[in-house]
Amino acid sequence: MLFRSPDVPQADRARALAMMAARVAEETRGTDVRILDLRGLTEVVDYFVVATGSSRRQMHAMADEIEAVLKKEHKDRKRGAEGYEEGRWIVLDYGDVMVHLFDADARGYWDIEHLWSDAKRVPLPAETAGATAG
Repeated sequence: MLFRSPDVPQADRARALAMMAARVAEETRGTDVRILDLRGLTEVVDYFVVATGSSRRQMHAMADEIEAVLKKEHKDRKRGAEGYEEGRWIVLDYGDVMVHLFDADARGYWDIEHLWSDAKRVPLPAETAGATAG
């Protein structure tokens, strides 16, 4: 079931979904969590959420918790997933938002941030708070 509230514009919904996925990745000990805004660069997806996991088990925990929270909070279900069994690069497809969970080696090898270097980086809430506190 796709979350489509008439009072929430689609772009705001996608951004909120990306922010929540990033927050859950951080809470489940993902590192180097980033949100890339791909609007204007591709019509396929609005946001990438990228995070690094320390082990296959930890990446599974991240993926499972992201799925549970987005289902509960946004009434949104993933449309597909890849890489869960291998556990080196897990991709969760939420339509407008793609979540990429890498182990350190795979993240360095695929270097999505460089591949999509024209994408704007969306500050996470902690980054915004830290920028205004200093």
